[in-house]
Amino acid sequence: MRTITLYTRPGCHLCEDAADLLERLARRIPITIVEVNILDDVDLFERFKHSIPVVAIAGGPTLAAPIRAEDLERALIADGVSIDSTRGGRL
Repeated sequence: MRTITLYTRPGCHLCEDAADLLERLARRIPITIVEVNILDDVDLFERFKHSIPVVAIAGGPTLAAPIRAEDLERALIADGVSIDSTRGGRL
C-alpha cells in the first residue's frame, strides 16, 4: 500500500480540498493518507509555510499547491500506481 503524506495546517481551505481529493482517490487505489500539521514542527513550517497543501507520494514525486486532481492522478500513474477507473471514474 502506497503512503501519501499531506502537509497541512488548521484553517487552510486548500488543504481541506486536497484532503477531500485524497479521500476520493483512496476509494479507487490502495493508499494510506497521513496528514501532518506543519505547525507542530518548526522545520516543516519553515519548509512548507508558503506552499501548503503539499502532497508527498512515498517513493515518488511531491506536489505543492494548488493540488489539482489531474496532476495528482498523472503523478501516481507515472509512479506506477494502478488506478481503478471502474470505481468512481476520474477524481
